[in-house]
Amino acid sequence: MNQYVPPERSGRALDRILTLELVRVTERAAVAAARHRGRGDEEAADRAAVNAMRYELNRLAIDGTVVIGEGERDEAPMLYIGEEVGTRHGPKVDIALDPLEGTTICAKNLPNALAVTAIAETGHLLNAPDVYMDKIAIGPGYPEGIVDLDRTPTENIRALAGAKGVPVSEITACVLDRPRHEKLIAELRSIGAAIRLIGDGDVAGIIHTTEPETTGIDICLGIGGAPEGVLAAAALRCTGGQMQGRLVISTDEQRERAHRMGVQDVAHKFDLSEMARGDVLFAATGVTDGNLLAGVRFGRRSITTHTVVMRAASGTVRWIKAEHQDLEKFDNE
Repeated sequence: MNQYVPPERSGRALDRILTLELVRVTERAAVAAARHRGRGDEEAADRAAVNAMRYELNRLAIDGTVVIGEGERDEAPMLYIGEEVGTRHGPKVDIALDPLEGTTICAKNLPNALAVTAIAETGHLLNAPDVYMDKIAIGPGYPEGIVDLDRTPTENIRALAGAKGVPVSEITACVLDRPRHEKLIAELRSIGAAIRLIGDGDVAGIIHTTEPETTGIDICLGIGGAPEGVLAAAALRCTGGQMQGRLVISTDEQRERAHRMGVQDVAHKFDLSEMARGDVLFAATGVTDGNLLAGVRFGRRSITTHTVVMRAASGTVRWIKAEHQDLEKFDNE
């Protein structure tokens, strides 16, 4: 008799135990960053989160390489692109991370700052350069191709409203509040769609499309960071959403950087499967309170964290509210 092998275990390089171990990585970074909430020092908050995340990553039984990180080696000495992490004994994996997604948000103690990490098998995450990316994303449950970067915002909103079975006025779009989006915002308002403007944190904005009934956000569109786009794609890969992205290249130096990282056609429209494919693990822990995740709570004898962790192979999404009694463990390095 053949022994039954669960789908998520059959031939997979990623052991499911990593799913819960990844939670500790984002928890530790979130707690370190949260100690700097509202203090106005973005650099100190980011440094604390980076140090904490590296500490936990280096305890994982993986042979990991950072492909989406804090910049290239000569620009960011901490968790740079190409840095090797883990014990070096375990599966070879690529890692995308943002120890503090929303440094300004954290420094001002505003909503939706996160600590975020994704792990995939080697070669399964897009090596995106640190440039802008034009993005569009929706959550699960819609026909494939219902939205497309090559269509106008009006066409995309109307198509989404039709697929959802509601008028355009009941669609809410998440857009970064930037001068470059003035025309986009004006167009969305002209057709009657609602807009949720966010100051920072477009990873969170895209993730929010996965739970529109909770967050009130149906679609995220506009220009943000390309590395953040890959992180968000990792989350959507686990939940079944849709996403497209195209690099925004404005200088020869940016074009050369993209070529160095393996992107030959800088005008290519990447779909979700090109940004994150195969088995992907994704975890995000709230630093400040947000639409999906509560921020870190510091008690007299414990610290409480709230994390979402996902796995593409099984389609599992876990919401973990953890109470940590060992306060010294979460002291800043």
